[in-house]
Amino acid sequence: MQNVEKISAVILVKNAEATISECLESLRTFGEVVLLDNGSTDATVDIAAKYPNVKIFHEPNFCGFGKMKNIALGHAANDWILSIDSDEVLMPEIVDRINALQLNNNTVVALSRLNYYGDRCMKCCGWYPDYVWRIFNRRYTRFNENMVHEGVETMPSTEKIFIKDALKHYTADNIESIIRKMNVYSTLAAQEKFEKGKKTSKFAAVFKALHTFNRDYFFRKGIFYGYKGLVLSVLNASTTFFKYMKLYELNKNGQKK
Repeated sequence: MQNVEKISAVILVKNAEATISECLESLRTFGEVVLLDNGSTDATVDIAAKYPNVKIFHEPNFCGFGKMKNIALGHAANDWILSIDSDEVLMPEIVDRINALQLNNNTVVALSRLNYYGDRCMKCCGWYPDYVWRIFNRRYTRFNENMVHEGVETMPSTEKIFIKDALKHYTADNIESIIRKMNVYSTLAAQEKFEKGKKTSKFAAVFKALHTFNRDYFFRKGIFYGYKGLVLSVLNASTTFFKYMKLYELNKNGQKK
């Protein structure tokens, strides 16, 4: 049996009709694909239902990305998991790489993402090589329960494998789409910090935002990617600023959102 036949690909999805078909096409050789829908109102579920290896489940109440992905793991038939997002595509040659792996129970595989802004792959501003832990045995590990920027937990005993340029990621189409993500992620990150009792100040928000811009534009090569590099640097800095200002406002109001 090839590795991909004993791996369940797991996807958390909401209103992804623009990308879900290409994502699922790249997973046709996998034993099963578990799709956990979080209340899509477009054609996402109808498109997914056309694929014979896809099993569709529904969870309308969003409880944070980490918890949602762990819920999805519970629906998988296999212990080996490939976690993939609905706007990601597994590169064709990577299937052979996965099949060639020696998968021990403590193996966790990091896949590198090629992040696209429109039609350009952005190897700047922290967007490359962007390794993310994606293949693992759910009896050995799982996702942490972060509201945002969730990740697979690794341990000292983890056998780590890295595969470069494994995923094509349709990160953003335009400035508006990045701003939408920025608003959602900064809100979730602020809420998570607030619930952990974190504090901040207006000065800290400004300082961290300026640091983020200088780092991404000058030291992470945004300056070499034209207007898109500038946009990413500014919006990364804005995400940082609003994350801490939202936390400041939560602390000031003393209430959860």
